[in-house]
Amino acid sequence: MYEIPAPMLAKAVTAVPAGPGYSYEPKWDGFRGLVAWDGETVEIGSRGAKPLTRYFPELVEAFRTLLPEPCLIDGEIVVPTGDPQRLDWEALSQRIHPAASRVAKLAAETPAMFIAFDLLAVGEEDVQAQPFADRRARLVELLGDVPHPVHVTRTTQDPDAAMKWFEQFEGAGLDGVVAKPLDAPYSPGKRTMLKIKHSRTADVVALGYRVHKSGQGVGSILVGLYTDEGALVPVGGVSAFTDKRRLELIDELEPLVERDADGQIVTAQGEASRFQSGRDNAFVPLRPERVLEVKFDQMEGWRFRHTVQLLRWRPDREPRSCTYAQLEVVNAYDLADVLE
Repeated sequence: MYEIPAPMLAKAVTAVPAGPGYSYEPKWDGFRGLVAWDGETVEIGSRGAKPLTRYFPELVEAFRTLLPEPCLIDGEIVVPTGDPQRLDWEALSQRIHPAASRVAKLAAETPAMFIAFDLLAVGEEDVQAQPFADRRARLVELLGDVPHPVHVTRTTQDPDAAMKWFEQFEGAGLDGVVAKPLDAPYSPGKRTMLKIKHSRTADVVALGYRVHKSGQGVGSILVGLYTDEGALVPVGGVSAFTDKRRLELIDELEPLVERDADGQIVTAQGEASRFQSGRDNAFVPLRPERVLEVKFDQMEGWRFRHTVQLLRWRPDREPRSCTYAQLEVVNAYDLADVLE
């Protein structure tokens, strides 16, 4: 079996880099997967310490059946749903489940597919030291004729085409564009690639906070938006505060803390995380009276897809004005057109 390395990473930039020397490809929004197939056994490594092999039995079988020879491939595991199809993060995240019966059921109902975008080894040859242009050519040669659910991502060397993809493919659930130097080797754990992601702002209501894991200060602020019917819906969280700021926030938010008849702080339980099963999900509810402006990349259903960034407090805004109507609606785009 191949030794699965740490995946090569990407550094965030604000614009698609122009000029020669880059290959551009869509940024797939799924689980990073490094697939090792030695002719007998399949292993799927992840960006973190959790192997993904047991969660995607349908892909394991596909790799065994479809891969033409032993290889080590870097790519993304995604789940498409709907008509037209788009990437479904919620359906994908449900696959991280301890029960094998549940995993098997979801594998049948919402099967995953694999988008290959780099080749690390083929047969007994390690190709990580080769330039990306050569690895890409070898990847297409290896997998170009392999059918669904294994795909090779599209690429272009035209920055204008990449910018068009950036604008269009969000409608299929993708979240940006990646630029790779054509002459760069595969560099495990290093931020050699460049990623350009969508970024937007919204005014949201602070509805609670979680205490930092250290036990001191605010770890994250839970935020919400109002529906047309007047319901305040949790949509995500704001985190990444400095030690000093965490302590300041405790004092700033104190006047909004919900307390019982005896003056004790009320606590509530949030949603459990599939990825951090031991995490304490208790939070301190706040009266919905403060508005903050946040930076986010995209929505997944009714929620922010990723953790959002606090830009500033908005004392000039009324909480009830923070509705879903302020959010940009992205035009739908069929995932099949991205895969062409």
